[in-house]
Amino acid sequence: MTITTCIFDAYGTLFDVNAAARRAAQEPGQERLAAVWEQLARDWRQKQLEYSWLRAVADRHCDFWQLTQDGLDWAMEAAGLDDPALRTRLLALYWELEAYPEVPAMLRTLKDRGMTTAILSNGPPDMLRAAITLAGLNDLLDDALSVEDVGVFKPHPSVYDMVGNRFGCRRDQVMFVSSNGWDAAAGAGYGFHTVWANRFGAPMDRLYARPEHVLPDLSTLPEYV
Repeated sequence: MTITTCIFDAYGTLFDVNAAARRAAQEPGQERLAAVWEQLARDWRQKQLEYSWLRAVADRHCDFWQLTQDGLDWAMEAAGLDDPALRTRLLALYWELEAYPEVPAMLRTLKDRGMTTAILSNGPPDMLRAAITLAGLNDLLDDALSVEDVGVFKPHPSVYDMVGNRFGCRRDQVMFVSSNGWDAAAGAGYGFHTVWANRFGAPMDRLYARPEHVLPDLSTLPEYV
């Protein structure tokens, strides 16, 4: 079956989730953050994801912005950073995440081929719109699907159902792309073709399915669809 639809996770896949901590660490007066920003960024992202899984299992949904704040609070405490002004700055920068440098050209190539392109994300619509607009991707994406429409985070199957419901495509007509190994594996188990953008060289997750392709970034993605 020909792939007609390319669906992307947003955070960590199209948008650099480490950009907020990295940018703040470069600002004047942030020497303490500069010393620990990489660990803070890792902890922030990991807790954000862990809280999404735990809330999904416990049926205690909240929006992704709440997870983002909760994850940052944990990460700042772990780093010994008790600084309300820094917290405010980091959260503001999360609304200004940079797209990875290869993303615009990759999406343009897919669109020039007539491919449907969209985001499928844990993020709420307002956060996704802000990120897409800042990165200049509005003309390169047909939609941004949010888990807020189903009230549960990935990898619940109802999230992946949103793709077929929106675009009227079969599962085997979809290439699903994520920088999260567990998300790419879940997409594969659901029946999508999958690419894991393994940006940091992580080991393969031991799950019930495996991504079909593993790439270091998205620059060569059009070769696989």
